[in-house]
Amino acid sequence: MTREERKVILASSLGTVFEWYDFYLYGSLAAVIGAKFFGMYDETTRNIFALLAFAAGFLVRPLGALVFGRLGDLVGRKYTFLVTILIMGASTFIVGILPTSDQIGFLAPIILIVLRMLQGLALGGEYGGAATYVAEHAPNGRRGFYTSFIQITATAGLFLSLLVILSTRSILGEAAFAEWGWRVPFLLSIVLLGVSVWIRMQMQESPAFKKMKEEGTGSKAPISEAFGQWKNAKIALFALLGLVMGQAVVWYTGQFYALFFLGTVLKVDGFTTNMLIAWSLLLGSGGFVLFGWLSDKIGRKPIILGGCLIAAVTYFPLFHALSQNANPALTQAHETITTTVSVDRSTCSFQFNPTGTAKFTQPCDIAKAALARLSVNYSVENTPGQRDAVVRVGDHQISTAQPDFAQALATAVTAAGYPAAANPTVFKMASALDIFSPRGLTLVGILTLLVIYVTMVYGPIAAALVELFPTRIRYTSMSLPYHIGNGWFGGLMPATAFAIIAQTGDVYSGLWYPVIIALATVVIGIFMIPETKDRDIFADDAGGTPRRRSPHGLEPESSLP
Repeated sequence: MTREERKVILASSLGTVFEWYDFYLYGSLAAVIGAKFFGMYDETTRNIFALLAFAAGFLVRPLGALVFGRLGDLVGRKYTFLVTILIMGASTFIVGILPTSDQIGFLAPIILIVLRMLQGLALGGEYGGAATYVAEHAPNGRRGFYTSFIQITATAGLFLSLLVILSTRSILGEAAFAEWGWRVPFLLSIVLLGVSVWIRMQMQESPAFKKMKEEGTGSKAPISEAFGQWKNAKIALFALLGLVMGQAVVWYTGQFYALFFLGTVLKVDGFTTNMLIAWSLLLGSGGFVLFGWLSDKIGRKPIILGGCLIAAVTYFPLFHALSQNANPALTQAHETITTTVSVDRSTCSFQFNPTGTAKFTQPCDIAKAALARLSVNYSVENTPGQRDAVVRVGDHQISTAQPDFAQALATAVTAAGYPAAANPTVFKMASALDIFSPRGLTLVGILTLLVIYVTMVYGPIAAALVELFPTRIRYTSMSLPYHIGNGWFGGLMPATAFAIIAQTGDVYSGLWYPVIIALATVVIGIFMIPETKDRDIFADDAGGTPRRRSPHGLEPESSLP
């Protein structure tokens, strides 16, 4: 790898660091941000608005993919993703200096949501530009290895944000952090922005784009050509369903859902949960480069689809093992204590609530949601005509008709034998080095294995997407399926998992969402996605047909679905 190629990778990768640094910052600090910018509402409402502001960034990503993808295919890769990094970095920094609702009233939440939407728009164009730029600088046979460095920086962004939050909290203390210290991680993003812009200003346009411009074979309408013509649109559709959809759920399960499961379901404290995830990221992240390099040797499909398949087959035993080591008393309660909800099933809802705004007020829904939040396994007995839900936990019986139902249920659950959140069997770390015990090493080992699955599906994905599309519409075409897959299929993971848990009464049943999606991707990918590792992306013809190297030279690619 030459010095110039290393600079190309660094310049492109810093944007991905930004993306996930910001994502984790806002996600981790949503409760604090809700209190600061939606302070005119009660706690429940302001938390809902904080989550809606968070979701706004996801919802506009596909729009950003179209806007900046088109610009990148018309004007060039370098200038487009220089614009995206400026918008993204400035928006993140401004959150750190934005006055709160106590200072400027309703303007505060309005500006916050606008900033989140700007971040989402910029992020929609950032990844496609970075992946395309690096891939078009990489020599044939090395694209998987080169683009894998973009993938590893996604985890680097998470890891960096985790360290910044933990360090700031530790140095300032919880009181100061809640008052003003939460701004520090956002303000520090200016350093990332400065370095990113300085490096990107020195970059040259990609060779493939310059060649296309010189030959006059560029597209005049990238969006309509990419998605208005079925021959191109179907490739984007199959890329979404046969690659990105599965990659997204494996990515979110291995990092975000594992974090949610440890903290919310298994009741492990926040510091321990974050440190366990940090150790697993540190140990497993080298897999991004390893599997990117390996995909140059054996192909993109075997690794991405293999990762989806292995993950789907092993998720249930791995999460069971996670429970047994993180909270043995809770695991024993799941196995020995019988809990039932007696109610008319026709009054029960599927509690899918991705934005946090839906209200489920039927007695059945109230009972099931309360049990799910308490991490209790239960079954539902259908009692036609019975309006109130009656919960039986061991020898205890509680009805939703009781005015203190939530408190009474929590007391009954504990009395029946479910452990309190702070029970002595819960794994707890006092420092970063407390993993060196049999349980600590086992937990880190399980989480690291989940991260390795992430590296399998995510390491080669940039190269695979770049190679599916011709230069003239590459930026536009690859960005949209990537952001729909990761923003929607991946982003819906927590809400869908909770709804499934509440519906079934099994704390592990939320895993069916990534298992089914990953298996669907395996089937679709096997039959509908061609292997692309041998394609020469510099040899696209004027009509946009990718060509493959063969012993006879460059030949038209005929294996596209």
